[in-house]
Amino acid sequence: MEQGDMEKNDKAATTEEPQLNYRGIKAMPFVIGNETFEKLGTIGTSTNLLVYLTTVFNMNSITATLLINIFSGTTNFATLLGAYLCDTYFGRYNTLGFASVASFLGMLLLCLTAAIAKLHPPHCGTKEIGNCPGPTPWQMAFLLSSLGLLVVGAGGIRPCNLAFGADQFNPNTESGKRGISSFFNWYYFTYTFAMMVSLTFIVYVQSNVSWAWGLAIPTFLMLLSCVLFFLGTRIYVILKPEGSPLASIVQVVVAAVKKRQLKLPEQPWLSLFNHIPTSTINSKLPSTNQFRFLDKAAIITPEDQVKSDGSAANPWRLCSMQQVEQVKCLMRVIPIWVAASIYDVVMVQQKTYGVFQALQFDRRLGNTNFTIPAASYIIFTMLALTIWIPVYDRIICPTLRRFTGKEGGITVLQKMGVGIALAIITMLVSALVEERRRTLAITKPVGIDPRRGAISSLSGMWLIPQLSLLGLSEAFTVVGEVEFYYKQFPENMRSIGGSFLFVGLALSSYFTSFLVSVIHRTTSGAATGQWLPEDLNKGRLDYFYYLIAAIEVANLGYFIICAKWYKYKGSDPSVHEVDMGKMQSEKEKPLV
Repeated sequence: MEQGDMEKNDKAATTEEPQLNYRGIKAMPFVIGNETFEKLGTIGTSTNLLVYLTTVFNMNSITATLLINIFSGTTNFATLLGAYLCDTYFGRYNTLGFASVASFLGMLLLCLTAAIAKLHPPHCGTKEIGNCPGPTPWQMAFLLSSLGLLVVGAGGIRPCNLAFGADQFNPNTESGKRGISSFFNWYYFTYTFAMMVSLTFIVYVQSNVSWAWGLAIPTFLMLLSCVLFFLGTRIYVILKPEGSPLASIVQVVVAAVKKRQLKLPEQPWLSLFNHIPTSTINSKLPSTNQFRFLDKAAIITPEDQVKSDGSAANPWRLCSMQQVEQVKCLMRVIPIWVAASIYDVVMVQQKTYGVFQALQFDRRLGNTNFTIPAASYIIFTMLALTIWIPVYDRIICPTLRRFTGKEGGITVLQKMGVGIALAIITMLVSALVEERRRTLAITKPVGIDPRRGAISSLSGMWLIPQLSLLGLSEAFTVVGEVEFYYKQFPENMRSIGGSFLFVGLALSSYFTSFLVSVIHRTTSGAATGQWLPEDLNKGRLDYFYYLIAAIEVANLGYFIICAKWYKYKGSDPSVHEVDMGKMQSEKEKPLV
């Protein structure tokens, strides 16, 4: 907001709200530029970090995978804390500024681990990984410090950047609404662009030129991200935090527990406390019959007092029906969120063991000596997702709409179910391809990697089917998941809802780490041999893929049960709500 506008607002009457000076499109070069350079700086590095840990820090594949999964899980889980601190205390501008600087410092420290010889173990050469010297405690501490700063940065940036960009447009004008829509389009475009550049150019420099230069480039880009963000400070709309809705959730639970001995009235929709603040941004929710025990939080007792404005004097004893229904929205979402989190296991392992798998393919491009970096194959997932989304929106969705009559062609939950089914097919295809790769690596190798074993004569292009299927699966489940959280959470919980996607990814990363650890221990002495050794030719990665496919089959069954039980927000008012509406309409009819 301009200084002159601020002075004018200070002179205005106390009953008037200060007018925000929306700059809209003028702020976009700074917001989009910050977002683009931040993604260019972090995506390629995080994608190729698995290779960095095994080649530079001489970690074995199990240790590196566990560390990556823990890092990824903690990073995603931190978004929930970041959203809470942003909404409650700091606001989006301060959170983004602090998080951007933290990301830059994390990238800088990570770059130093590659550039300074004393900060990483000596080069292993042609020795097997088991015989290579590992990192010292100080080297490991320096590495973990860099990863810790990246966790802080991602925890603040991911839940806030979309909302901060939308804050720059006036949501009450047509031009502002069009600007918000345009911003979302540009946001996803720059995200895809950053993924493409990171997974090709930056990953290539890291793997084939120099890790020091490969990490210095994204570090410099992250610095540019910080500079661009702070350059736009004078023209940003900076909204103050209004408090976290988490307190309201806890209040409902506490009040319901305190009044657990009370009996619900026969007509709760008439007698329960239902104060609605005039300033609330939440839409009015009808009373529902699910989770009825929470309704006790809205029972008015002689001990409860109400203020002159109609609100409860003690919100820890008395909550409104609207607060209760908002908590019910959250509780209904959780079973669906659990299924989505289990689905995420497919994405997590394709970005870890999928990379290890690629290392033992023939990655030469045609008859040339050019070798595609293992981490770059993930680009086919992004290509499939990017191509499919406009095809679905422009061709398939209108066709489905004619048959179903639904705006999106199919419901959001149906879309997520299709994605989970595609994830099962993805794992089955991955297992078949891995079985063929292993057979050819044993019978017809094209070379030997002294650190990992024989290189299969099967072309790395055979990874395209499973990675493309993964992209299609994400286009249904992940995109549907984002839409689901946005629409089903109460309006004042949407920042928390945005964090649910990342928290689900965090849990799936932890679960995958646990699964890998269990399999590594239980198959070490098995007759079939260890499933996940350093040399995949001596293991059975295909069995691991089949196991994940079986888990996803069970998850699909669980998801279908949850989807049938689920009631969309505001779409299923109870009978008494309908009856009350009819009674009200009858009263409003003119007497004849």
